[in-house]
Amino acid sequence: MARDARTRAVAPFSGFRVGAALETADGTVITGCNIENASYGLTMCAERVAVFKAVSDGHRHFKRIAVVADTPVPTPPCGACRQILWEHTGDIQVILANLERETGRYQMTRLLPVAFDADVLSSSSRGLSERRVSSVTRPPSRRKRTP
Repeated sequence: MARDARTRAVAPFSGFRVGAALETADGTVITGCNIENASYGLTMCAERVAVFKAVSDGHRHFKRIAVVADTPVPTPPCGACRQILWEHTGDIQVILANLERETGRYQMTRLLPVAFDADVLSSSSRGLSERRVSSVTRPPSRRKRTP
């Protein structure tokens, strides 16, 4: 599904087309592709498109994401995607592939070993109310971190 999503990428500037397929806890698969913009900072990566589509459709629990690019080596999520994936999906498996084969599998904790998230915010009371912090906190079981 991620390979198919890649075909819908809008990449007129870089030509670098990426597809993603995010599997929810109930087995639903939500896809995304990168969408470039002339104002490069507004470009959206495939991983974030998939996460935002899933969350906006009401999904909150996820199993894994597959990311496909036309490269001979693994193409892992960028830093912004890693942050979004961590905050909204937790320690899921990230499967990387090219057009022919799988190129790697990683847990989010390996890709983002020292994450900034609601746990960091809740440990610091400076400027944040408890109500605001609790509104972005996920259940601890989804954030399971390995040593």
